[in-house]
Amino acid sequence: MQALQTQNLYCPYCGEEIDVTVDCSVEEQEYVEDCSVCCSPILLSIVVDDSEQISISASRENG
Repeated sequence: MQALQTQNLYCPYCGEEIDVTVDCSVEEQEYVEDCSVCCSPILLSIVVDDSEQISISASRENG
């Protein structure tokens, strides 16, 4: 698997589809990234499992 992969998700604020780059060398990570459309802060929780499947949970940073 490539170390970096682009994944699509929907912004929990504006609903637009955006791309995020995932570092697949880290199994579990959580960080805030601004939406490329509306600039709102999105809390991303990412898990890369043993079979190299990527799970992303995107939620509003402020609840």
